Amino acid sequence: MTLTDSTSGPRQDAAVAPPGLPSRGHAVRRAPVDTRTAVPVLDVTIPVFNEERDLEECLRRLHGHLHETFPHSFRITVADNASTDGTLKIAERLAREFPELAVVHLDEKGRGNALRNVWLASPSPVLAYMDVDLSTDLAALAPLLAPLISGHSDLAIGTRLTRDSRVVRGPKREFISRGYNLMLHSFMGARFSDAQCGFKAIRADVAQQILPYTVDNSWFFDTELLVLAERCGLRVHEVPVDWIDDPDSSVDVVRTALADVRGMARLTRDLVYGRIPVPELRAALARGPLPASSRAGEQTRGSSLFGQLVRFAAIGAASTLAYLAIFVFCRGFMDPQLANFLALLITAVANTGANRRFTFGIQGGNPVRHHFEGLIVFGIGLLLTSGALALVHRATTPDRWVEVLTVVAANLAATAVRFLLFRLWVFRERSPRPPTPGTGTRTGEASATTADHAPATTSTETAAS
Repeated sequence: MTLTDSTSGPRQDAAVAPPGLPSRGHAVRRAPVDTRTAVPVLDVTIPVFNEERDLEECLRRLHGHLHETFPHSFRITVADNASTDGTLKIAERLAREFPELAVVHLDEKGRGNALRNVWLASPSPVLAYMDVDLSTDLAALAPLLAPLISGHSDLAIGTRLTRDSRVVRGPKREFISRGYNLMLHSFMGARFSDAQCGFKAIRADVAQQILPYTVDNSWFFDTELLVLAERCGLRVHEVPVDWIDDPDSSVDVVRTALADVRGMARLTRDLVYGRIPVPELRAALARGPLPASSRAGEQTRGSSLFGQLVRFAAIGAASTLAYLAIFVFCRGFMDPQLANFLALLITAVANTGANRRFTFGIQGGNPVRHHFEGLIVFGIGLLLTSGALALVHRATTPDRWVEVLTVVAANLAATAVRFLLFRLWVFRERSPRPPTPGTGTRTGEASATTADHAPATTSTETAAS
């Protein structure tokens, strides 16, 4: 049966009008999916644009795999976004052959637009998508879906960037992918390891609440969905995948990466200015703390002074070596003050992110504020190192190694100042703001206030506390 639906454009009003949120009340776990439902338990979406060459092989392989291995009812939905070749005709022909196959036609391009429209309209309790080239080994599909069906997790993603993943792809794509995810960790406080792997699944009850607040219609949709899920306290499950890159892929990697960077800037503004009501969503959707987390002795986040000093010293040593290497490299073709500025700026951003995560045990929350305050600390370090260089150059005409020794000594002094400011100001535990008299305090809002200092969780699971 062919279900061809001509849908034009994204949901323009969805990002503004908030959906009805479920009643507040934190549950430790979600209820398992009812697999006896009359509708398909799983809906796998394949977004396509001019994929007449690969589509039929993809659908036959996927249908055969699900028919043989998936124990519940399923549907495969081909989301054709404005193809101009024979893609739509091939999909409709196969839909007449396979009862489990449906086709949706959209008049506008974009993976994000296609997934948002199909997922919001789907009656299935578990929603997934994968790229048409099937770069991911389908053996990873069962472990991707199991934690969603059981209620253990809210969203599941494939990852190509863990030790257990097996990946075949070129060095340019590998570098861009790892660099992009490093930026997400450093500047947006993300904890998921791979934002753009085309192999994801989500529970429909969660998707109905957070999808309307996504606005990107293209490749950044994945990142936007994951960042929003983590900010709302949802649990993200990661599955290492076997991935063989498609050498004939039409995706412009560099152009997509630049669009993702612009998306990061836009999403940061949306979060800072409150376009997305994270506190309300978090109060309604976040998983509650385990009973043991209410005991004061188990709420530590590595806050002992000795432990923080050890971790800070290790990160500081790595930062100093990186600073020295960058300074020596830049000094070969630029002024010493400019070389010092660039070396200190690069290492300061990385140092703030590393200390935030490892020294002070902070995940999620508001990394923008921490990085802003970290840049103020960077300014103090810049004054110390620049002042030391200026004094040396005023007293004599130093050779290169005298300059190096001077900036290293000044950087060590700046490191000590940085630790004190990090501990006493930037990453200091802040008490929740007292409620305004007569207004009361809502539990969800209070928990969101202290979200900056939630206990650390594993890299593959995000549990709100």
